[in-house]
This record gives sequence, C-alpha cells and structure tokens, in this order.
Amino acid sequence: MSNIVIAGSGFAACTAVRALRKNGFRDYITLVSPRAELFYYPSLIRVADGGRKESDLRVCLDGFFRRHGVNHVAASVTGLDSHNRALDTSRGKLEYDYLLIASGGRYIRKLPGLELAHIACAGWQETNSWAQKLNSMSSGSLAFGFAGNPNEPSAMRGGPVFEFLFGTDTLLRRQGRRNRFELHFFSPAKKPGARMGDKAVERILGEMQRRHITIHAGHKMKRFEAGRVVTDGEEFAGDLILFVPGMTGPDWASNSGLALSAGGFFQATEHCRVTGSERVYVAGDAGSFPGPDWKPKQAHMADLQAETAAKNILNQIAGREDDHTFKTELICIIDTLDTGTMVYRDCQRMFQIKARPFHWAKSWFEWRYLRPYR
Repeated sequence: MSNIVIAGSGFAACTAVRALRKNGFRDYITLVSPRAELFYYPSLIRVADGGRKESDLRVCLDGFFRRHGVNHVAASVTGLDSHNRALDTSRGKLEYDYLLIASGGRYIRKLPGLELAHIACAGWQETNSWAQKLNSMSSGSLAFGFAGNPNEPSAMRGGPVFEFLFGTDTLLRRQGRRNRFELHFFSPAKKPGARMGDKAVERILGEMQRRHITIHAGHKMKRFEAGRVVTDGEEFAGDLILFVPGMTGPDWASNSGLALSAGGFFQATEHCRVTGSERVYVAGDAGSFPGPDWKPKQAHMADLQAETAAKNILNQIAGREDDHTFKTELICIIDTLDTGTMVYRDCQRMFQIKARPFHWAKSWFEWRYLRPYR
C-alpha cells in the first residue's frame, strides 16, 4: 500500500485529493496544513462593498476530508528529509511514499516601510482592515500597486490589484464620493499586466485614464512612508496603500535539499516532478515550471498542475513513467463590481471580452468551485 503526503490545503492540494480519488487511488492520503480549511482568495475584492464576509470565503474541509478518506495533520512544514522520505513538520516527521508539495508561495517582505501598506490577497485580516479604513475615510489619496520577483518574472500577481483598483473606483462612485479621492496606480513594470497581452495592457491603462486614475509605471520601488509612496523616479501621496509584493517559495524550501529556481521556488519539470528528485512533485505557487514568459501564477494553473502531478504519481505507483503534462493558459475575470472583463491566453491565441454578465459569472464560478468542499 502507498501513502501519499500532500503539503498544503489550498487550491492545488484540494484538487490533487479529488484527482487521486477520481483516478482510482484507494490507499492512504495524508494532508498537512495548519488548519483544515480552504480560503477562497479571489473574492476578497468583494469585502469593501459588503459582498463577502469571512464565513463566505473560509471553507472548513473536515467534511471533505471525511468523504475522501484523508488524514489531516494540523501542522506546519519545516523541512524535508528526502533520503528517508520524511516530511519535517512542527509535529514531527511524516514518512511518505510519494510527496506532493502544494503549500503555496509567500510574499517578499523586504521593501522598507511595507508595514505601512496593506497586502492584498494576504488573507481576511489584511483585506478587511484595508476595507474598514477605506469606508471610514471621507477623502484622501488611495494607492494601489504590485511588484515582482526580479529573479522570477512570472512570480507576480497583478490581476487582483486591477480588480481592487477598478472596484474601489466603482464603489466610491456608487457612494457619491469619488470626487473626494485621488486614485493612484503604481508598478515597476513598464507594461503592467503584460502577461495578459499587449492589447490587454492598452485596455487596462486606457480604463485607468477614463476613470481619472493617475498611473505611475516603470519606476523601481524604494520604500513606503507614512502617507507616501516613494520610487526611484518620483513620490506621491498614499493615505491608504494596497500592495501586492513579488512572490517567492515557502519559507521551508531552503531546508528541503531540493532543487530551487533563482527565485526561490521548487524547480519543476513539465511533469510537475521536482527536478532531480525521486517521488517528490509540486503544484501551484510553490513551484517554478517550464513554459512561456507569460505563464501565470493563479488558482487555475494550480489546479491543472495538481491534476498532472496526481496522474504522474499514479503512473509511478503502477510502474510507469511520467507522461502527463499540463496546458499553460491564463484565464481570469477582472471584476469591477458592476461589469467584468474575461481575459484568456494560451500558446495559440489570446482575447479579452468585456461584458456585464462576467461580473455575475465570477460569483457563479465561486459557488461552483467551492461546492464540492462545503
């Protein structure tokens, strides 16, 4: 009998559990995470307008684990003993026959003054605190921005920032107080959102101009100060700052003995196996995968990689070689609270469609996605 250990309980981890059971695996699955829960980050954009509360986004996985025969270990991963096939955790060692790393990445928190900003998509507490401050302000300057990992171009998240930016503009207009606020967008990228394609960049920047949002692009971040954003090219007011730093791998990656990319992620093959390892796979934000420069880090890609990793683990158990790969594609809806733009890109095509129904489609997808886990 084989014991598969999964590190993490996010999108990739939960998808892997479903894929393993769907494809006939009936042996042991052990999942390690601090809490038995899945948090739905994409809908944090609805916190400020009251469209989502914490209980909507935090899904208890106890029932899901029971239905799928998963043994949950409430612990944090601290390292890896690959020679003895054991995962080091805060509750001791866990032996495995096959390991899937799906514990996500983490934000780079080196920028001076970062504590003065709210990090979008860092969780409920950060976003709710930002939303409460926004709703308590009568006027001021609001700054929204993102940065990347200079050693890993794909390790950035710009989409959520665009949603928070446009959604805040919509909310303030709905409340009749937009004229009392200045909105700023900033990013060190000269073409922010370039992974979605040049036309998408033009449309996004054009939408900012149409909404009278000041654009600060192409200048390296230097620091945050109280009420101010400072870059190497300029500085501007930011009474309330929402920011997404670049990403890197989990904090225990350096204690794993596994191959790491220049950006600090687990280096992966096209089959989602950690490069140079035996019986160790990775899916989602923890990994650095081959593919085009525009490859995204998003929940959809984490799901595709998790399915690939699960199928290749089953191949290994059956004595076959890895032969499953994943499709690299970017698909997202940039929601502005009253309409949405669906963006799609793969290696053959890319397009964007803006329409009001996409705003409702995003909510429908959330319901559909979370239904199996509730």
